Amino acid sequence: MYPEPVWTEWEDPDDFAEAFQLHVERHGENVYRLHKAITAQGFKIDPQTLYTWKRGDKEPRSATGLRVLKAIERRYRLPDGYFSSKLAHSGRMITGGGLEKLSVVERRRLAWHLPDNFDLLPRAKRAEILAWVRTVIISGATDYRRYHANAVLHRFSFRFSEGASPLPFPKPRPLEERLADEGAPEVGRPVQTERAPIILDTEARDLRLFKTATLTTGGRGRNGVWNDETANQKMEHLGLLFGALAACPEGEVRGYGAPVRCMTFAVLLFPAVWDWYLRWREIKRGFFTRWESEMLTVVAGLTRQGTGWLRQSPHLAGYLRPIAGLITPADIVAATEDWDGVCETIHRHAIVRAKEVDRVARVHRDPFEPILTILEADSPLGEYRKISEEVRRRRPDRRRFPVAAAEATRGYLMIRMGLHLGLRQKNLRQLLVVPRGRSPTPERQLEALKRGELRWSDRDGGWEVFVPAVAFKNAGSTFFRKSPLRLILPDLSGLYDEIDVWLRLDRKALLKTQPDPRTFFVKTVKNKSNSGAYEQHKFYEAWRSIIQRYGIYNPYTGRGAIEGLLPHGPHNVRDVLATHVLKQTGSYEQASYAIQDTPDTIAEHYGRFLPQDKAALVAQVLNQVWGS
Repeated sequence: MYPEPVWTEWEDPDDFAEAFQLHVERHGENVYRLHKAITAQGFKIDPQTLYTWKRGDKEPRSATGLRVLKAIERRYRLPDGYFSSKLAHSGRMITGGGLEKLSVVERRRLAWHLPDNFDLLPRAKRAEILAWVRTVIISGATDYRRYHANAVLHRFSFRFSEGASPLPFPKPRPLEERLADEGAPEVGRPVQTERAPIILDTEARDLRLFKTATLTTGGRGRNGVWNDETANQKMEHLGLLFGALAACPEGEVRGYGAPVRCMTFAVLLFPAVWDWYLRWREIKRGFFTRWESEMLTVVAGLTRQGTGWLRQSPHLAGYLRPIAGLITPADIVAATEDWDGVCETIHRHAIVRAKEVDRVARVHRDPFEPILTILEADSPLGEYRKISEEVRRRRPDRRRFPVAAAEATRGYLMIRMGLHLGLRQKNLRQLLVVPRGRSPTPERQLEALKRGELRWSDRDGGWEVFVPAVAFKNAGSTFFRKSPLRLILPDLSGLYDEIDVWLRLDRKALLKTQPDPRTFFVKTVKNKSNSGAYEQHKFYEAWRSIIQRYGIYNPYTGRGAIEGLLPHGPHNVRDVLATHVLKQTGSYEQASYAIQDTPDTIAEHYGRFLPQDKAALVAQVLNQVWGS
């Protein structure tokens, strides 16, 4: 069973096919004899398969092929995993081990994180591995992730139209008819995410236009402007509020059950509605958060004298209907007769409630928890860099698996660009690119697009990132002072070579025949893809997938760079950069430079600079006296 080697010293190749051929010849065998020995052990494999392995035409990917590979390792007395570590592409479909009942998508997602011999392990061991993978890698073992995963199973929000163009408001029904139509809770209404009714959707479009237009509409006063991201966020939160009001009280959501025909932004003018919603939020989560106080601040702004959208929209009273237990016919009459007085009442009520909520609000999640093991390191940046090196080390062979290799390169560059630039997800996701030899996009055009660009600088002889100030969320911050961000990327650890290959080969492999969206990062185009550009959710999931595959150390496969890491998105890189600079310099100002923000923002949101870190930093200075 164990043939003696013809020679004992050799130069170990990295390529699987070369290593396979080497050890067959080193033991004085040929493929025919090896096949005969393997089949004698009970394995069923075609001899032509072994020939394709030796020639490099194919590699083992199935569970059976990987088991045969293990048997060959034992035959030649090689270390366990010797051949599998040289495979150009480690992705495979595991079919045994009790996974047959799962969908193909879920099996493919789990397969990466399971050991090659998974289907040969005892049932208890398989259950242990699956539980660990699902808990730590797939979902992320934090209280917030568990709460969020359960919440998304029971959707209940209204979805508004994305446009901001004005629409004619529907003609309201007479007051007498509306007062007689008291809306009792609709107990049987299903829980779902659905399109907002016409009146509510029209109002939402008018609000969006009011808050995002360059010039105020209809001669109305305005205080502050929303950008597209802020508008989307606010409308999503308002959609959740209306969805909770309309959701079935007997279902998982435990909503109020208000009739859909009663949904109008005018219901936000009544304290009873807000007090119910605040109690509902507290019961649902178990405590108040800043989220509730921010919602109250929004309604306070919408009802502010002279600049509030609701304050300047008295026609909305024509859509009010009674809701049993929340809005009475007398409330509607009062709103119709004294709209300004009702707005002033809710304005004061919202301000008082916001202060009360702020006093007891708790943090709904620890943003540092998924990366705590990195932030506790002496060099958080150096620790996070291990992920990018793991991606490059396990990248498949581009000749055989061009798409998989391109995806790995994309993941590598996501990590590298995130660590070098410290940009928010939006700016990184929307970053445009101009290949070498082409003229860069004019600054004014980038300002109109509110996007940054990666382009080659002949003057500096390097890749330059240019982002106009208006593209940033905090464009009015003292960090920018209306000046753009210019940064030359350092050509360290082969970064420029990776960028050149990505632009020349890998982006084309992922885009296929889809038109180039001009963004630096592009999706893997599928049959149903409408664009190669990333949306917010997809970019987050792409980053999270990188961390799951290459970042989290898996004790059952030996893959992954960092033990104790949990899945997270691109925003956590800003925490890493700020904390790294704080640990090295102790300066909140320098830490703010790393992520284009202010020292106060770093102290409140980003840097994890604990008392022991501060003491250790100052000790380096004080202890120099004793060493002299």
